[in-house]
Amino acid sequence: MAAVFWLIGGIALISAEILSGDFFLLMVGVGALAGAGAEWASGNTLIAALVFAFVSIGLVTFARPWLKRRMHGALVHTNVDALIGRRAVVVEPVDEHGGQVRLDGDVWTARTVTSETISPGSSVTVVEIAGATAVVLADSD
Repeated sequence: MAAVFWLIGGIALISAEILSGDFFLLMVGVGALAGAGAEWASGNTLIAALVFAFVSIGLVTFARPWLKRRMHGALVHTNVDALIGRRAVVVEPVDEHGGQVRLDGDVWTARTVTSETISPGSSVTVVEIAGATAVVLADSD
């Protein structure tokens, strides 16, 4: 009878994976199905719990990272994260208090990491986006 509970739990976890998409519930659900099989085969709840634990931990540790890489591919930076490391051109002098740069066709408020003043026309690299301000570092051209 306990095998039925393991089976229902496994199916419920695997079904809930559809909502999360993180592959964690899938791995634990498969562990629960393995526990159901162990309970049915042995009739011992302790053995079923150990099988569930080992299978779940093994899948979460080894299969889940591989599956996430395979299904989701490489991490693609978007929004402001995609701007870090980009080159910009100084429009108005930039120092540690402010200035402006042209970044991907848009004019951004900017400030430097150092105390130097960067003159217009100079090339800079974006090292951080702090709110609506690009924090830049002068290129060593």
